[in-house]
Amino acid sequence: MSKKEWWIFLGFGLFIAVFPWLVQPVRAISHYIDVMVFAGIFTLVTLGLSMLMGYAGQISLAQAAFFGIGAYSSGILTGHFDMNPWAAMPVGACLAAFVAWMLGIPALRLKGHYLAMATMGFGVIVHIILNEEIEWTGGPSGMVDIPGLSIANWKITSEIAWYYLIWGIVFLGLLFCFHILHSRVGRALRAIHEEETAAEAMGVPTARYKVQVFVLGAVFASLAGSLYTHYVTFLNPGSFNLMWSVRFMLMVMVGGMQSLWGAVLGTILLTFIGNEWLQVFADFEILVYGAILLIVALFLPKGLISLVPLAIGSRNSRASAMKEGGS
Repeated sequence: MSKKEWWIFLGFGLFIAVFPWLVQPVRAISHYIDVMVFAGIFTLVTLGLSMLMGYAGQISLAQAAFFGIGAYSSGILTGHFDMNPWAAMPVGACLAAFVAWMLGIPALRLKGHYLAMATMGFGVIVHIILNEEIEWTGGPSGMVDIPGLSIANWKITSEIAWYYLIWGIVFLGLLFCFHILHSRVGRALRAIHEEETAAEAMGVPTARYKVQVFVLGAVFASLAGSLYTHYVTFLNPGSFNLMWSVRFMLMVMVGGMQSLWGAVLGTILLTFIGNEWLQVFADFEILVYGAILLIVALFLPKGLISLVPLAIGSRNSRASAMKEGGS
């Protein structure tokens, strides 16, 4: 990471650290801690998706399916087989990685909307399986009484404890992604995004890198699904349908596809919008999401994160003007 990225990382870490203590005393917004827990879980999904879409240039509508694979793996292993949740999580991640590898080898040979359709088809298949395998998943009625997480003999029950656990994992995920982006693999991913044929001609094994980043995104989504399961202790297939894949993609696009910070920003913003302000639209929620996407695509093609340098530049210009005026 560059020095600038470290400063942003530390500044955001400070914000996350103090956030609960700012909102908790105010009753009207004290539940924002719970919203931020969900934002952290979804951020794990969108970090992987940002690596896949923003840096490797591959469109995926299967992230909700991998999210569901991780969630139901943890739910089934802990609910039916009494496995420790901490042991169930890597099992779910390995299963998601294997499925992503099996799917990625043929699917990532496709490009553009063909790849999107292939991953969308996979997401629909997983959703149907979750609905039909009633004996294991509970079907449309869902699974209940899934155990929560505990460390030694301490059960994690409070929202603040979950908040720091989830965001601690998100920061580890961020560090891992930044490490990849500043490595040879990150440069190869950018080359694939810019011009795949030219990258191949330069000796970049494009097929291998695309499958690897696809598997990475699946593992991140699976881990997020496991954390989601043990936080809500209830599962329903409706949380892993195609609409959720679209939402994850929107979070990345609204924040800014070619920036991990954009994915974080877009995820937090759309989680708050979805949980707090779109409830009044009920069945018209999808239209509002469509309008948001249209506005961002037309006026902010690089996402909301592109406004940050403009805002800083404008503030510096005003400061310089005031200084010159004063002198």
